[in-house]
Amino acid sequence: MLFDNDGTLVSSLESVRRCWTRWAGEYGITAEQFGRVELHGRTAAEVAADLLPAAVVPEAVARIEELEVEDVPNGGVHLLPGTRDFLDALPADRWAVVTSATRRLAEARLGAVDIRPKVLICADDVTRGKPDPEPYLLAARELGVDPARCVVFEDAPAGLRAGRAAGMTTVALATTHQAAELTADLVVKDLSALSGLVTGEGMEISVRA
Repeated sequence: MLFDNDGTLVSSLESVRRCWTRWAGEYGITAEQFGRVELHGRTAAEVAADLLPAAVVPEAVARIEELEVEDVPNGGVHLLPGTRDFLDALPADRWAVVTSATRRLAEARLGAVDIRPKVLICADDVTRGKPDPEPYLLAARELGVDPARCVVFEDAPAGLRAGRAAGMTTVALATTHQAAELTADLVVKDLSALSGLVTGEGMEISVRA
């Protein structure tokens, strides 16, 4: 079971809005320019590269990481419905978190809600982020599992494309996008719609009545 973090396990929308709005202002990016860029499910480096000259990108990426990490204690991060119960039903060696955030930011947000995965794949660990399959393939390798036996849980189209490209089953959560915008093997509102059961052959996922 491979989970995206922001928008899948936790909601960080309040924090993201605060931090990226401040960041855009610092770098002279207009609301119109910022509105044309897809933010969710992508790395900060990719977003910055869409908006700024290449020479400025490293500094800008470091700045947004600093802003977002510092903002975590301000209460803009919380568990989404069903997250705790669903994760508690899984053996620790059967699931991982795969995020487009940096490790420093991912650990800060996960720590704020007391989620501590044994395997955490971040933007720092890969050369190509979502929608490339590399992050999910790396997570499967770290868990020692055939990618074809993995299930990806995502809220963003880019992440779902990554899961499909990795040859994995995909479950879309309509937490940040409308269900009609999401292409997956299964689409549900959030993890509270699902239950997990450990069996001798693996895990069974079912939709709650």
